[in-house]
Amino acid sequence: MQDTSAWLLALTGLGIGTAAGFFVRLARLCSFGAVEDALMGGDTRRLRIFGLALGIALIGTQALVIAGVLDPGQTNYTAPALPLVSIMLGSVLFGIGMAMVGTCGFGSLVRLGTGDLRSFVVILVLGGAAYATLRGVFSGVRITGLEQLSVAMPEGVSTDLASLTRHLFGMDLRAAIAALGGGALCLLAFGDKRLRRTPRLLTAGIALGLLTIAGWLATTRLADEFAGPVHPQSLTFVSTIGKAIYAGLLNAANFADFGVGTVFGVVLGSFIAAWRADELRWEAFDDDHEMRRHLGGAALMGVGGILMGGCTIGQGITAGSMMALSWPIAIGGMMLGARMGIAVLVDGSPAELIGRSWGRLRGALRRRPPMPLRASDSSSRLPAVPSDAPRPTAPRSPAE
Repeated sequence: MQDTSAWLLALTGLGIGTAAGFFVRLARLCSFGAVEDALMGGDTRRLRIFGLALGIALIGTQALVIAGVLDPGQTNYTAPALPLVSIMLGSVLFGIGMAMVGTCGFGSLVRLGTGDLRSFVVILVLGGAAYATLRGVFSGVRITGLEQLSVAMPEGVSTDLASLTRHLFGMDLRAAIAALGGGALCLLAFGDKRLRRTPRLLTAGIALGLLTIAGWLATTRLADEFAGPVHPQSLTFVSTIGKAIYAGLLNAANFADFGVGTVFGVVLGSFIAAWRADELRWEAFDDDHEMRRHLGGAALMGVGGILMGGCTIGQGITAGSMMALSWPIAIGGMMLGARMGIAVLVDGSPAELIGRSWGRLRGALRRRPPMPLRASDSSSRLPAVPSDAPRPTAPRSPAE
């Protein structure tokens, strides 16, 4: 019975992931591309689409909570303490890695479905680094080191906005926050005339929001409570990639997992979309420099994603739909890291970036303004004027 429930969850995850990969590939939607457009080009259209997905997911997820279907306390996004240092460090590392690769873990799965072999290498490295940080050689540093540097919440308060506001104001504002926040995010997308003329983007945003809700609902309703504690989850693509690689290498029974199902589903959905559009193309690394950049970025995303507890989808939409306090910290850190990564790419390498910054600083220090002259010694420093030199005369006015 337990195996049947687990495999049913895996198949449900496969279906949800397939839909996500299909619509995102169809719309050419990319989380790093959205951040890059906003930071470098001032174009927020694709960022508004992710906001639309978050708004829909927020309203739907909180409706499940209010209806008593979903218990926030059973999820991984609410806890008695907020691992602030781990989230801040992990999100910046993830953002830098995302810039080095050119997309996130979810985007790499989408690219893999179209025949991009670079993404296959990225997925392997990201998954290995993620699993090493989650349960392997780096887990001790994470658990006994970084996660101990946490901000403890007041007694009876968990790390979500609804719980915190109830403690501060003595009333449950969950419905109001969800309605106002979700409605505002949806209006930001539908209020843009250019977005209203791009139905594929709007459809992708709506689909991501609805599929996030479906993930919460499926892992709550289909889970076998006799198999152990129920931990509802939804779309996230860091730890799940690590678990998928572990299942393939060491324990095939671990394929019976909702998150692992979504990983394979995204690849399948992207493949179907690319095949329908006749856009399947084999792609590989151009040179060793590009390969090194992708390997380093994948490792940073794997480690950083586990430290911050998600990815652009896992924190950006799934955690946001749960009103997790980690959400704004993770979003800010990823955007900061992405901007740093873009700066490094433009300057060529971290060493060149540091060298140029240090050179500019030294040049500024050397070009200090001269000290002002005192009245007592100003005459002694003026150059001597020869006695036979012509004396300056005041300019004559036109009347003269």
